[in-house]
Amino acid sequence: MPPEITLPDHLRPSDGRFGSGPSKVRNEAVEALTAAAPEYLGTSHRRETVRFVVRRARQGLSELLSLPDGYEVLLGNGGTTAFWDAAAFGLIERRSQHLSFGEFSSKFAAVTRGAPHLDDPDVIESPAGTHPEPRVDASIDTYALTHNETSTGVCMEVRRPEGTDGIVIVDATSAAGGMRVDPGQFDAYYFAPQKCFAGDGGLWIACCSAAAIERIARISASERWLPPSLSLPIALENSRLDQTYNTPALATLFLLAHDVEWMLEQGGLEWAASRCDRSAEILYGWAEASKHATPFVAKPGERSHVSATVDFDDQVDAAAVAATLRANGIVDTEPYRKLGRNQLRIALFPAIAPDDVATLTGAIDYVIERLAR
Repeated sequence: MPPEITLPDHLRPSDGRFGSGPSKVRNEAVEALTAAAPEYLGTSHRRETVRFVVRRARQGLSELLSLPDGYEVLLGNGGTTAFWDAAAFGLIERRSQHLSFGEFSSKFAAVTRGAPHLDDPDVIESPAGTHPEPRVDASIDTYALTHNETSTGVCMEVRRPEGTDGIVIVDATSAAGGMRVDPGQFDAYYFAPQKCFAGDGGLWIACCSAAAIERIARISASERWLPPSLSLPIALENSRLDQTYNTPALATLFLLAHDVEWMLEQGGLEWAASRCDRSAEILYGWAEASKHATPFVAKPGERSHVSATVDFDDQVDAAAVAATLRANGIVDTEPYRKLGRNQLRIALFPAIAPDDVATLTGAIDYVIERLAR
């Protein structure tokens, strides 16, 4: 067990939540939910009270992401994992290509590999801490990209592969709302609200182009069986009515709508991404100047600005550092468990104040110094 170390007050962030998911939930959003609760929580999701909140979320996301005409925002229950299954049934026609460079990007590839109605996917892998590039293949009708790999802290620019008429679907679970993106480069940009949108999980959102909508309709018209709870045509039909097929978590919907509107009030996606940029500049700058820490991702352009990973040398026990921080109210800085590295993983989502990130770096230095005694 690490020795008992108490942080001085000036090394305690105003909010000690730095988890990469679930993320910090803004106190202001919780207070707004509490105020709305008597007339909102416990009401039917088919009624206007809830549908109004869904409408706020869908319209706000369209504005935040600057979605062009013809794009639609779909919602469904179950989170990103459920959307992978839905996409395997309702977006991929025969064969997909996956860039696999971490735990979550590899999981979607595993879904399509196991789907009996699909051909084996083309999976392009690269070592943890890097990302591969897509390659155009005439047999591919769906290119599956990942904007930010939450497990490793690697990000990649979303670009449509040149010379293909296949659709591009992008896992943006930890990127949407905190990283810049060009909607013209994707056909489905899907995510969940428990990362950059500072909410709870259990909901998936997919921003779909006209090409993706057409693909959904074409597969629906085929003989392929679609389980209703994973049916994208049903999700589309209900989303156009500002509702979900199954009863949703009303608190999750409310927190999503509230935080989307908060971002828009502050200046939109550029404001949110710039705030994450500032936090990343603070954290990576500290790591590069440190005697014991190093950014895990070698290429600066591939370092995530929403979920950062920092390695430590053998003189530092990162697990002891994380445990000591937790004992002082600074929580969820542990690395992704399956990566197995001597590192910390620190969320830099828009709801997290850059000043708190700066305070955190000072706290880490303080703990390392005292653990070495």
